[in-house]
Amino acid sequence: MSSNVPSPRLVRIGLAGLGNVGMGVFKNLRQNGGLLKERTGCVLRVDRIAVRDVTKPRGAEIPANMITGDWRELVADPNLDVMVELVGGTTEAFDLVCASLRAKKPVVTGNKALLAERGQELFALAEQCHVPIYFEAAVAGGIPIIQTVQEGFVGNHIKSIHGIINGTCNYILSRMKEAGISYEQALDEAQAHGFAEADPTLDVSGWDAAHKAIILASLSYGFWIKPQDVHVEGIERVTPTEMAFAEKLGYTIKLLSVIRADAEGRVEVSTRPSLLPSSHILASVSGAYNAVLVNGDIVGETLFYGKGAGQDPTSSSVISDLAEAAATLVYGQRHSGFVPHGLYGKSKPAAETISHYYVRLKVDDKPGVLAQVAALLGDRGIGISSVMQPEELGSEFTSLILMLDDATLATVKEAIGSIAALECVRETPVWMRVETMEG
Repeated sequence: MSSNVPSPRLVRIGLAGLGNVGMGVFKNLRQNGGLLKERTGCVLRVDRIAVRDVTKPRGAEIPANMITGDWRELVADPNLDVMVELVGGTTEAFDLVCASLRAKKPVVTGNKALLAERGQELFALAEQCHVPIYFEAAVAGGIPIIQTVQEGFVGNHIKSIHGIINGTCNYILSRMKEAGISYEQALDEAQAHGFAEADPTLDVSGWDAAHKAIILASLSYGFWIKPQDVHVEGIERVTPTEMAFAEKLGYTIKLLSVIRADAEGRVEVSTRPSLLPSSHILASVSGAYNAVLVNGDIVGETLFYGKGAGQDPTSSSVISDLAEAAATLVYGQRHSGFVPHGLYGKSKPAAETISHYYVRLKVDDKPGVLAQVAALLGDRGIGISSVMQPEELGSEFTSLILMLDDATLATVKEAIGSIAALECVRETPVWMRVETMEG
């Protein structure tokens, strides 16, 4: 008796890069291959793997004849249907993706830096070649935020996106708050637990999160945001002192990426340590977890939460893209992965972005100091919403904590520079954005 169930289509995969995520993709495709076959009607199979060092032991589960030291062999192999780029960086990876597109092979990548810095070129080529790029794993690990922005919110104007999208920084800041330890101690812990690389610069400088924010902003507003238009600060200068004062004021410090369009359609993108109201749900996101809050004009606020990094969460997103690529190969063509439109199209200069600010000063403990500071702020039209001066017995200096009303970044920078030059100010002022989560 014949069956009406069609035979599954075999989709052969070329995997470039066998690091932590690449190994996860290989392992989990094998582990859940039966489930994928039932759900997609396709058998997803890694046939060839390109690595930088072919002599490195890979384990018995990977046959040596599958491995090559040259990714070009994978691109040239007519039997391979899809390419997965997990080599990292923006040079070799760019060449690999371009070559794959020209060879008519759909590409799956998790390379956030590549897309943030060269995405405009890559998606133009993808459109020209009529071959899609899939990149769910590039932002927020296992959270399906790319597909959600592209498809789930297709009928919404995106009013804003607020994201905690770097697990390393969130772990460090969480530990600083919970345990009262220094940045250096929290970083050591993060490295010991595998949440931070031996060289954590890309994470702690804010640029890993900024690359992800660029991708989300570009998808949301239909044009490619230039990295030079993004305001980026890292967490290296956050101290337990700031953590303690923020808590007293009812706030929690997070590395927050903010994306939003103003009334003129100009798009603001920033990543920096910010004070969040402790009552807000994003303030409760701790450890190495990520969360993205999307505000659409129809749907309202929607929160996405989960593990933002690691072998399994990231490989889950890669496998999701592979399933989508397989469906495209079997059932029909998809767009390139990025759909430009003309509703927006201009970045808002960082200097013109408006926010509340937190400022901490170390000043002489004598009358008239606050008046001098307030005068410099008032001259620039910056109001003070509150002042806190903790009692410091036996010291000739005191801390002065100011919460400033809305002002542009440029105006606040200018005011802080003038305040720092006062004779009564004894240390470099510390200041951070206060995010009210409005709009």
